Amino acid sequence: MRRSICVHHVTTLSLMLSTLTHVAFSALIKSRNLSTWPKPPCKMYYPIDPSYEANCPDVVAFVCATNGLTYKNECFFCIDRWEFGSRIEFVKYGKCT
Repeated sequence: MRRSICVHHVTTLSLMLSTLTHVAFSALIKSRNLSTWPKPPCKMYYPIDPSYEANCPDVVAFVCATNGLTYKNECFFCIDRWEFGSRIEFVKYGKCT
């Protein structure tokens, strides 16, 4: 009985260590190149009625645009693009430098 408990603990410990090792190394190896992410799906943010005022969520996920502005999130970027036309293009996720 005692041996089966010990084997169970060793197995559990080895699985936990394996998982932690995998997470640590994948975080080091995986590049976080935000420029390869897909462009914002702006059509879902466009108002149906032109007189409708958009209510963007209060979430911080910066978007950089060609006009040099950093938007709080893709909703604010998309609404500006809807209002001012295609002169404003998506550059990357993150702050403009």
